[in-house]
Amino acid sequence: MNFSQAQFKAAYGTFEQLPPSKGVEIAFSGRSNVGKSSLINRLFGRRSLARVSATPGKTATINFYGLENVDFVDLPGYGYAKVSKSDKSRWRELIGGYLSDPERNIGLIFQLVDFRHPPTKDDLNMIDFLIDSELPFVVVLTKADKLGKREREEREKALENEFPSCDGLTVVPFSAVTGEGIERLREIVSEVAAEE
Repeated sequence: MNFSQAQFKAAYGTFEQLPPSKGVEIAFSGRSNVGKSSLINRLFGRRSLARVSATPGKTATINFYGLENVDFVDLPGYGYAKVSKSDKSRWRELIGGYLSDPERNIGLIFQLVDFRHPPTKDDLNMIDFLIDSELPFVVVLTKADKLGKREREEREKALENEFPSCDGLTVVPFSAVTGEGIERLREIVSEVAAEE
């Protein structure tokens, strides 16, 4: 796949606006400010394909990017307190509606978790939901460059007890700064695309 050829397609603010799946979809899920936009930009080798913001909760829509036969779906971040109840409710319907829709052709979800901290309650709820829904997913540990060697070893050890059924999970440490993990994520994307 020529990752640099990815294009922004559309943004949708409500579940009802979502068009039917045209091909396989790979979604990005995670709490606000975990680094979804940075991952998307690094994956495609583009500096500003997805808008990166220092303000958590900035992505309030489901954003679609296209490359060959795959749509990449950037879901709004969850768990950010400083938005209105109506916005939170709309996001929940948007994310939940997307992930629960049996008509969607979801090939994979990249579930992003900040490597520096234990998974939040929302992270664990999302992972439980993905497992219960039998949706294929990979855990991406973001901001890996911000950990020293010792901190990283401690976090890796702690994760064994923090994630449900850790043994069966595919976990990829990732850094948007150094590029760590990006080739592995591209391999995974190419595998999913090839299955279609």
